Amino acid sequence: MHFRTAKKQANDVYLNDTLEVDKDGNPLTIEDTVSSPDDLAENLEIKVRWEKVAKIIENMDDEREKEIIILRYGLDNKKPLTQREVAQRLNISRSYVSRIEKKVLKDIKNKIKKEENK
Repeated sequence: MHFRTAKKQANDVYLNDTLEVDKDGNPLTIEDTVSSPDDLAENLEIKVRWEKVAKIIENMDDEREKEIIILRYGLDNKKPLTQREVAQRLNISRSYVSRIEKKVLKDIKNKIKKEENK
């Protein structure tokens, strides 16, 4: 049994496996050579901005505008809808949905810029 298990695990590779050792005796592991395309600072900044946007949407006074943005972008764990689908659901025209969406997005952008300039 031991030999079968050893044979099965012979091809396993782990991140902490040593590839080679430098002249000071420090091991170079696979984990050291794997690069991550993620920039943590950038990801954090994006997350903070989305939290600001979510807070702005949550505190919107006009319920219709709020509902249109939530439906269009699939917020609150909902499926994003097209302008046509939102228009049908709210019994308004697609062009009206488009105008409201543009207005709300512009307002959100302005509020974020205003907060960043403080």
